Amino acid sequence: MTGATSGIGKEAVQRLAQQPGTRIIVGARGRGRIVPEGTEVFPLDLTSLESVRSFAASVKKQLGDTTIDVLVLNAAVQAKDNQQQSADGFELMFAVNHLSHYLLARLLWPHMTASGVIVFTTSDTHDPALIPFAPKTLDPHGLANPQKKEWGMRAYAASKLCNLLTARSFAAINTKEGRGISVIAYNPGLTGGTSLTGKPSRFMRILLPLVLRPLSRVVSLFKPPFFVGTPERAGGVLANLASGEIRLPEGRVYASLVRGKVTFPDPSQLAQRDEVKDLLWRASAKMVGLSER
Repeated sequence: MTGATSGIGKEAVQRLAQQPGTRIIVGARGRGRIVPEGTEVFPLDLTSLESVRSFAASVKKQLGDTTIDVLVLNAAVQAKDNQQQSADGFELMFAVNHLSHYLLARLLWPHMTASGVIVFTTSDTHDPALIPFAPKTLDPHGLANPQKKEWGMRAYAASKLCNLLTARSFAAINTKEGRGISVIAYNPGLTGGTSLTGKPSRFMRILLPLVLRPLSRVVSLFKPPFFVGTPERAGGVLANLASGEIRLPEGRVYASLVRGKVTFPDPSQLAQRDEVKDLLWRASAKMVGLSER
C-alpha cells in the first residue's frame, strides 16, 4: 500500500490491519512512521522511478512465492503549480500520482493472486461535468513536461484522470488474461483533515469542523462534489473496497464517494475513451522504460 501513513490511507490501513491473518507492507519515505502492529514499512520515494523499482524488488523478495491479495495505490501530492519536477525530470504530480503508480502496478501485477484486488485512488476532479477545471483532453507528454505554467489543481486533476485510465487499462488486461482480479478506481471525494496539500495550520484545523464542513453540507445539496467528508469515512470505504466488503457491480471500475454514500457512476466521457486509455498506456510505458505489453 502507498499513502498509508496519513489521511484516508492511515484510516484504511488501521482497519485492514484489524482483520485476522492480514500482513501489510507499506511503502513510505523517511523513518519512524507510525503504523499498526503487524505492518511492515519499506522505503519508497514516489518522486523517483528508481525507488519504485527498488521497492517492488524488495516486496517480491520479502514475499517469495507468496502472492499479493490486495494492492492499494493511494498516495498523492498536490502542488501550487505544474513547475516542480521529480527526480527523473517529470512534472511532480504527474510523476507521483500517476507514473510511479503505473510502474509499481506493472511490476507487481504478475505477482497478484488471481482473485485479488487492486485499487487506484482517483478523484472526481477528473470530470469536467462536475468540476470546471477538469481536463477536456489528454496529452501525456505535455503533462510530463509542461511548456507553460498552470494552476496546480489543473495538473492534479489531469493526474487523477490518468489514475482512472490506468485502472481501465488493467481491467482490460485482467479480462484478456482471464483472471479474477477486481480493478477499482476510487474517488474518496473532497476530504478535510488530510495532508494532501501539506500539514494544515492550527487555524484551518479549527475552521474546518466549525465553519467549512457545515457550509459544505449546504453547498453540496446543489453541488455534491463540494461536500467535505472525513478521513474516517473515506478511509473506511477504501478499506472495504480493498477487502472486498464492498464490491462493484459487474462491468464497473469506478467507485465514487458522494456526500458520504458509495456510488458507481460512469467516469467522465474522456475517461471512457479507449483510444485515450491506450495512448496513456503507451506513453507511460515508454517513460518508465517498459514494453507496451
